[in-house]
Amino acid sequence: MGALLLVLWTAALVVAAFLVGSVNPATLVARALGRDLRTAGSGNPGATNAGRVLGPRWGVLVLVLDVLKAYLPTLLVARAFGVGPALLVGLAVVLGHTFSPFLRGRGGKGVACALGAILAVEPLVAVGALVLFAVAVAVLRVVGEASVVATVGLLLVGVLGVVGLLPFVSAWVGGWLVLVAAVVLSRHHRNVRAWWWRRRRR
Repeated sequence: MGALLLVLWTAALVVAAFLVGSVNPATLVARALGRDLRTAGSGNPGATNAGRVLGPRWGVLVLVLDVLKAYLPTLLVARAFGVGPALLVGLAVVLGHTFSPFLRGRGGKGVACALGAILAVEPLVAVGALVLFAVAVAVLRVVGEASVVATVGLLLVGVLGVVGLLPFVSAWVGGWLVLVAAVVLSRHHRNVRAWWWRRRRR
């Protein structure tokens, strides 16, 4: 495949991935059940709030759909075109999810989508993030704050990969992890503030 054709294909795939990411399963499931997540629970159209408002089984369904909508496109592009285009596609899905134009830029927090994209590119890193998340949930008892801890862990892994201190994470993948983590953290500022104020009151 020529360089120009690859660029055009990649651009088309990135746009398509952004649109796929913009489709929000939590919102669609809630509407099918006659609910509006924007006015219920935390107001966030994501798996955690879906589980809180609609029930655990619906929250799990939304979680699986969010993971898959990032995992499948990223994996397919990685196998067809290589890691480089796959990184762009994975990031595009996460951006589409978090800044969905269908929800006027107020999408989900991107945790599940980020997990799906990372699972397709670096499965060991994704498993490590899941373990860190589970430990954080057990300690903090708050899913949002545990998500922040796991995402900060991903950020550190990305930085170490960029500077060459992790042989199993290339500089390109490390930089990509930093970008993905930054997008997710940008959507968790309320959780960070809540944790900070609780610490100050102790």
